[in-house]
Formats: sequence, C-alpha cells, structure tokens
Amino acid sequence: MAGPKTGKQLSVAQQFLFLRNSELCAGSGNLANGHIIWRFKASPTPLSREYEIEIDYKQNEVPNIRVLQPDLNELAKGRDIPHVYRKPLRLCLYLPRKQQWHAGLRIDRTIIPWAILWLYYFEEWLATDDWKGEGEHPDPATPTEGSRRDRRYLQRNHYDIV
Repeated sequence: MAGPKTGKQLSVAQQFLFLRNSELCAGSGNLANGHIIWRFKASPTPLSREYEIEIDYKQNEVPNIRVLQPDLNELAKGRDIPHVYRKPLRLCLYLPRKQQWHAGLRIDRTIIPWAILWLYYFEEWLATDDWKGEGEHPDPATPTEGSRRDRRYLQRNHYDIV
C-alpha cells in the first residue's frame, strides 16, 4: 500500500490544506490545536449510495475514519461488519503495526482512497456476505491470531476489535 516510513512528517496544517484542495474528498472541516475533523461525501461507484465520511486526525496519531451516514449497522441488518474497529465504529483500512500509513503520507492520497475502496467492498459484502477486500484483522481475544505484540498494539491504541 504505502512506502516505508521516512523521518519527515507532514504537519496537521499541511494535511488540512491537502484535504481542502482535494477533488476526491471535497468537503469541509476544522483545524484547531493540531487536530483535524474533515467531512465529505463519496460514492464508491456511480451506482452506489452516497456516504458521509468523517476523518478525525491528530498529530502523532493515526487517522480515525467513520461513516456518519448511512448507518452501516442498519445496512448490515444485524450481521457483524468485517474490517472495522468498534466503540465507536471505525473503518479498518490498513495494518497499523506494519506502518502502511504514517504521518509522512498524505491523507488525501492514501486514507481517502482506501476508505472509498473499503466502501466498495462493504457494498459487495452486503450483497454476497463475502468480504473480498482481503487483509487481516487479528482478534485480540484469540491467541492464535496475530502475535501478542500485535494484539497489545491494537489494544493500547484503542483498536477495539470484537
């Protein structure tokens, strides 16, 4: 997905400017005290429904991506949605422990396209009950899935996986 981590980080203000000038995620947001909240609408295909997405990002943290509308749980009709973090429901777009995303990468060129791709796979999953987006999502409660270090990382960084 993304390249190796470099020592150079983009500031939150730089990330905000990139988001503000991106055609892919045209929307609105706030930048205050090193914290971005960015909202935009996107459809993964021309025939797809429209989703309202929120990016919540603070310097030295990972971006949190939530779908505000429509309610993904309502669309799933009681099924467990794959590749999400819970409490609150956030999209799982990459493996944080493998540093597929880091603060030297532009959110508008990584997180945004990955979120739209996640929605594409979500819509396919709604129709087929088969997640074709691949990836892995270690379960912290299952010792055979992921290493102990990986599970601790996910728990320490509030990636509640249920």
